Amino acid sequence: MSLTKEFELLNADATVAFGCQLAAVLSLPCTVYLEGDLGAGKTTFSRGLIQALGHKGNVKSPTYTLVEPYLLDECQIYHFDLYRLADPEELEFMGIRDYFTDEALCLVEWPEKGQGILAEPDILVNMAYCDKGRILKLTALSAIGEKILHSL
Repeated sequence: MSLTKEFELLNADATVAFGCQLAAVLSLPCTVYLEGDLGAGKTTFSRGLIQALGHKGNVKSPTYTLVEPYLLDECQIYHFDLYRLADPEELEFMGIRDYFTDEALCLVEWPEKGQGILAEPDILVNMAYCDKGRILKLTALSAIGEKILHSL
């Protein structure tokens, strides 16, 4: 049975702060799938996580580029947004498997669009709207994911 934890995030600032909190307990390699409706906060969450790991600039959604790399001193982060992906086979043409290395954190928005091609996730993040903001549900899907969730 997989470990699941749920958190209520009242606003965008809380979403960024939770990304920072997760960054503090992450270990590499790690693959995180981010699911939720448009505007649910997936990129906002990613911004907090990526900046907490040392990126000093903006974190934008890679909707049109498919992947935004952040090559930091401590780690490599690859932020994918597969929303506009027409066919999972396109990922093979871009060399998707080369991104999922032992030194990488891969954040994948809209992972269902890359089904059958993507590496399996360690953590599934599901974000949903609620009356007071958003509910963020984390599910560990590997030993790495369980270790991370136990640390939260």
